[in-house]
Amino acid sequence: MPVDGVSDVLRILDLSGVFANAVLGGVIARRERLDPIGFATLAVLSGLGGGLIRDVLLQRGPPVALTDDAYLLTALAGAAASYLAHVQGPVWDRLWPVIDAIALGCWASAGAAKTLAVGLGWLPALLLGVVTAVGGGAVRDVVLRRVPGVLGGNTLYATAALAAAGALVLLNTAGYPTAGSIVGLVVGAGLCLAARNRGWILPSADAWSSANVVPARYLSRFRRNLDQRPGKGAPSTHDDPRGHDDRPPHPPNSQEKP
Repeated sequence: MPVDGVSDVLRILDLSGVFANAVLGGVIARRERLDPIGFATLAVLSGLGGGLIRDVLLQRGPPVALTDDAYLLTALAGAAASYLAHVQGPVWDRLWPVIDAIALGCWASAGAAKTLAVGLGWLPALLLGVVTAVGGGAVRDVVLRRVPGVLGGNTLYATAALAAAGALVLLNTAGYPTAGSIVGLVVGAGLCLAARNRGWILPSADAWSSANVVPARYLSRFRRNLDQRPGKGAPSTHDDPRGHDDRPPHPPNSQEKP
C-alpha cells in the first residue's frame, strides 16, 4: 500500500476516533444535564483535547484542529448527534470500545511521530504520544471536577498508549516510519481491547503490602515464629544480653545466721 494510502486510512481512523470520543463527551454532558454549549465543550475536549495540548507544547504553528476544519466539524457533529439522540444501548456498548481503542492507538502513534518529526528525542515522543491519546479525556474529567479516569482504577489505557508510542518510536528509529504507524495502532488498540475484555489494571499501592504480597500461610508462620522468640516469656538471666538477673532478690532465710 502506498504511503499516501496509509495516510488516508490513518486520517479516517483519526477522525473516527474524534467523532466517537466527541459522542462520549456528549453522553457525559447528557448525564450531567448540560445545555448545548456544555455538549459542544465536552465533545471538543474529549475529541480534540489531547491533540491541542500536544501541538501547543510543540510550538510548531497553530494546532491541527484549528487549521484543518474537518477535525472541529467532526467533534461538533459528535456533540450534535449525542444531543439530538439518546446514545445508548447494546450497539453503542459494543461499537464504542472498538472505535475508542483504535483511536487510542492511532493518536498515540501519531503524537509520537509528530514529536520525532520536529526533532525531539524518543522520551518526549513517548510523553506526547500518551498525552495525545489520553489528554482530552483527562481535561474533560477535570472540567467536571472528577479525578481523571486515566489515573487509576480502570483497565489499561495510558499503558496501551505508551505501548503504541513505544512501537512507533522503535520502528521509526529503525527506518520504518510507515510500518511504525500501523504497528503502533495495532499494538495500542489490541492491548486496550484485551485489557477491557480481561479486566487488566495496574496494581495500586496497597497491592504491594505484605498482607497481599506474602501468602497467608507464610505470613502466619512468620508471626508464630516471632511470638516464640526468646524474650517473649518470663525474663531470665539468659534473656538479658548483659548477663544480669533483673528479678527481685529472694527474701533472706530466717534460719541463716548473720
